[in-house]
Amino acid sequence: MATSHFEQFLLEATVPDETGCPLEPDCLYGLYTSWCLLHHISPAPEITFRAAMGRSVVHRRHGRLRMTGPAAADYILASYPAMD
Repeated sequence: MATSHFEQFLLEATVPDETGCPLEPDCLYGLYTSWCLLHHISPAPEITFRAAMGRSVVHRRHGRLRMTGPAAADYILASYPAMD
């Protein structure tokens, strides 16, 4: 069975959180949009993304996620205010 791009996102850009400070839903969507930009994929609307996360095996199994990889770096840098 083919892996959806949502599942691929979770595998590449998230890991289980063991710190007690998991990603909030808004941050998870922001991380997803960064991942999409890096993969030249148009991000799905937030409502579609949230529905996919609710159906995701990775999300149901871990639920508590933190960011990792290039998408995490992109998201963090994009979140900082401009330093003009």
